[in-house]
Amino acid sequence: MERPKIGIFGLTGCAGDQIVILNCEDELLTLVSAVDIRDFLTGSSLNDTACELDVSFVEGTVLNKRDEERLKAIRRRSSLLIATGTCAAWGGVPAMEADAPREEIIRRVYGDGAAWYDIGAPRKLSDVVKVDAAISGCPIEKDQFLSAVADLLNDNLPLLVDTPVCVECKMKENVCLLEKGVVCCGPLTVGGCKARCPSLGIPCVGCHGPVKEANYESQLKMLKEKGFEEVDMARKLRSFAIAY
Repeated sequence: MERPKIGIFGLTGCAGDQIVILNCEDELLTLVSAVDIRDFLTGSSLNDTACELDVSFVEGTVLNKRDEERLKAIRRRSSLLIATGTCAAWGGVPAMEADAPREEIIRRVYGDGAAWYDIGAPRKLSDVVKVDAAISGCPIEKDQFLSAVADLLNDNLPLLVDTPVCVECKMKENVCLLEKGVVCCGPLTVGGCKARCPSLGIPCVGCHGPVKEANYESQLKMLKEKGFEEVDMARKLRSFAIAY
C-alpha cells in the first residue's frame, strides 16, 4: 500500500502543536516510514506545496484574510483535514476577547501602526471550511496524535477522547479540587491530558476545549454550593474556546 501523503500546517498560533509532532522522539522514525510527509514547513525546508494530500493537519486560528485563503487552499488539496490543537478546534487563546471590537484592540496594541495589520475576529477552522476531525489540546498530546495517525492508516477517522478531565482525575484517585473550594473546569473540559494539572493541585482551565454533552447546570449548581458564581467559571473557560 502506498504511504498516505501528509501535510502539516500552521495558521495564526504558537506552532506548539507542530513542535509536539517533531518531539515524537522514538516514534518519529516509525511515523515517517508509515506516512509520506510532503509539506511541513516547520519540519523541513524542502516541501511540495502543490501536490494533492490524503490528510492535512492544520493548527492555529483563522485571524485574517491570509489565514482564510491559505486554509481554503489546503482544504482544496486535501482529502481529509484534521483541526489540530485547541486554536484550530475551538478558537483558543486568540479568541479570548472574541466579542470585543477588533479595531479597538488593534489600536490599543499597535497604536499608530494599527492600520498596517489585517486582524479580524478569530475563527476556528470549521467556521471557514469542512473539518473532518479535531484533536484538542494546548498543545495536543503526543499519544493522541500518534493514535490519530494509526486510525487514519487503517482508513478510519481518529477515535478521540470524548470524556471529561474528571474521568481521568478519578482514575488517578485525586481528591476533587472543587471539594477543596477551588474553581476547576475539569467537569466541562474534554480529557486526554491524563488530568495533568489537577494531579499537581492546579485547577483545570479548559485548555482542551469543551466536552460534548457537558452538564453545565449541574456544574453551576456545584459552584454556587461552594460559594462561587457563574462568572468565576466563565472567566476561566473563555481563555481557550469561542464556544464558551
